Amino acid sequence: MEKLFGLSHLFMTVFLYCFANFMVVPAITDVTMAALCPGKDECSLAIYLTGAQQAIIGLGSLVVMPFIGNLSDTYGRKVMLTVPMTFGILPLAGHKYFFYTYYVLKTVIAMVTEGSVQFLALAYVADNVPQSRRVSVFGIISGIASASFVFGNFSTRFLSTSATFQVAASMAVISLVYMRVFLPESMMNNSVCAKNTETTCLLEKAPTKKWQLFKNLPSVDETICLLRTSSTFSKVAAVAFFITVADVGLQASLNYYLKAQFHFNKDQFADLMIIVGIAGSISQLILMPILTPLLGEEKMLSIGLFFSCAHMVLYSTAWAPWVPYAAAMISVVATFAMPCLRSIASKQIGPNEQGKAQGCITGICSFANIVSPLAFSPLTALFLSDSAPFIFPGFSIMCSGFAAMIAFIQSIMIRAAPPPTSCSIDNSNSVEP
Repeated sequence: MEKLFGLSHLFMTVFLYCFANFMVVPAITDVTMAALCPGKDECSLAIYLTGAQQAIIGLGSLVVMPFIGNLSDTYGRKVMLTVPMTFGILPLAGHKYFFYTYYVLKTVIAMVTEGSVQFLALAYVADNVPQSRRVSVFGIISGIASASFVFGNFSTRFLSTSATFQVAASMAVISLVYMRVFLPESMMNNSVCAKNTETTCLLEKAPTKKWQLFKNLPSVDETICLLRTSSTFSKVAAVAFFITVADVGLQASLNYYLKAQFHFNKDQFADLMIIVGIAGSISQLILMPILTPLLGEEKMLSIGLFFSCAHMVLYSTAWAPWVPYAAAMISVVATFAMPCLRSIASKQIGPNEQGKAQGCITGICSFANIVSPLAFSPLTALFLSDSAPFIFPGFSIMCSGFAAMIAFIQSIMIRAAPPPTSCSIDNSNSVEP
């Protein structure tokens, strides 16, 4: 009961944090366009600036995410959750002063905050939930994030742009205070997983270095060892890379494409995101707990990736303003992918390595955040301009669909690995019940 009570506070923390950050998403496109290309529906500079920002964030996150994951294994999830949640307040509060102030703050701070709260929450769950129930709880975490996406975007419709950022900053502060007051620390050495299972610690096999500049910074050798020791984990990493390339390419292109093609504005972006959020909530809170025990995580992953590809292709070929709304509804199935992917990864490593492993997957996704804008931003700008080699405004989104198809093909090769039967974890610091 105490564990469930702790998870309820984790769920509320994730909801409040995601609510604060998702509130500003519909307004970002209009704010960027108004600052860089006022009065226009197409702006190559805005597309390139967004792509450059995503690439810089991805480059920083590639280094920082495994570092944070490693520190969370040492100092605790709650301590490390405090860092991104604190820094995440600054860009929201700085928006009112100057557009470029917001963008610089957002770019620098997102290197620490982008994805860190989510993967630390997943590591917290892995500390407290047995493997057999883990994918369902991962789905609940994703469902709660989707629900916050809905409420955040819905509230945006009733607020001005400046008020949206002010409310978002206030909610970010509330989420931080709530987490610090109510969320209990997760004790990794006394976790449910450590007590009920014996799992191989993959990094025990990693070569140790005699000297390291930063003791808690995972070496390249450790990361490579983590990928090479488990074939399933390496395949999960490959799938994570390609689906993130696809998702980031879609996110970087979609709003500018819809604005140029159908003259969408902040309110219509919010409507579209509300549909996506409701579909994700239904999928992860209702459908996943029912279907996953019947079909298994690997099949659910493949189904989610197939429909991810399908809804990207539908976006790219939209022939009327209602088509993007229909494509958004397909995400009710597409959102199966990431919770299943994270759960499969968490089962391949030991209970004392959950932060490292989830940080490794997030770091790989961050690398995809570097690659994707470099590829898709020029494509989006080219095919939305008058100098496109052929008429296909959604070509960059179609390419995102191809990346999702590669992830789908990779996922077919993933098979459930037998649980490891040995463990060399040092439990000298664990507390006897």
